[in-house]
Amino acid sequence: MFNKKKQPPLKSLVAKGARVAGDIFFSDGIRIECEIAGNVTAIDHQASILVVAESASIVGNITADHIIINGSIKGAVSARLMLELQPNARIEGDVAYGALEMHQGALIAGRLTPILSGDEKAPLATEPNLA
Repeated sequence: MFNKKKQPPLKSLVAKGARVAGDIFFSDGIRIECEIAGNVTAIDHQASILVVAESASIVGNITADHIIINGSIKGAVSARLMLELQPNARIEGDVAYGALEMHQGALIAGRLTPILSGDEKAPLATEPNLA
């Protein structure tokens, strides 16, 4: 599990009061406390952690190894190793995760798909198999 390895440091902060229109790419760790209209994506092949604070609102897809959410996401979430949903987490979109920890009060309006070992990325926008 991710917790057995040393987590990357939170090197970046996008503070409360800011508004970002556009995609953000990061390495190591980032904490988001503001409004973002765009995707937030960790650079592949590096350990990464994304923290979405209670004051944060993201309209776009988010991708990282370890994601901790206590704010609002409208878009797909892909946590390659671990997804932690704290009590004020609100997600409107499909979620792919390696492991999931969900606190009482967190809400998801979308499909949950586990990323099985060996899968690099889980499909987030597949049609349900009705056969």
